[in-house]
Parts: sequence; C-alpha cells; structure tokens
Amino acid sequence: MGILFVMCIGILIGNRFFSHKYKKVNENLQLICTILLIFSMGVTLGRRENFLQELSMLGWHSFIFFLIPSLFSLILVFGLTYHFIEKRNKEKGEK
Repeated sequence: MGILFVMCIGILIGNRFFSHKYKKVNENLQLICTILLIFSMGVTLGRRENFLQELSMLGWHSFIFFLIPSLFSLILVFGLTYHFIEKRNKEKGEK
C-alpha cells in the first residue's frame, strides 16, 4: 500500500510541478536509480551462502510461474487479434 501511495505522490508532483524541460534529467535519474536497485539486489543475493542451491530449487518454480501466464497471454492475444482482424477484414470486404 505504501508503494502505491509513493507512486501517486510522484505522479502528482511530476504532473503539476515538473516542466517538460526536465524530462531528460528525470529519465537519467530513473536510469541511475534502476541501475543502483538492480546492483543492490545482486549484492544481496550474492551474499547468501546457499544461493546457487536455492536458485536451482527455485528455478523450476520460476519457470512454471513464467510459462503458464505467458502461454495464456499468448493464446488470449492471438485469439483476440485474430477475431478483430477477421471482423475488420469482413467489414472491408462487404463495403
């Protein structure tokens, strides 16, 4: 809940107080913060004693959590795209 609150404050400040001339500065600041976040997460994970064993055990769970939603998303997007493109092609052909 706190993350959403902070994001809403950031959106409000960005929308009301930042002009477009600071867009490039904001992009660079976001990039630097993202790099620092990923680096600190890597350091935290690398300090674990059994990290490689934990990683191998979590690997299959992570793969399943990736595979199932990705497949369903792919099927859904393919189905909807096919449906709407077919509908549009029929409308163009009738006119």
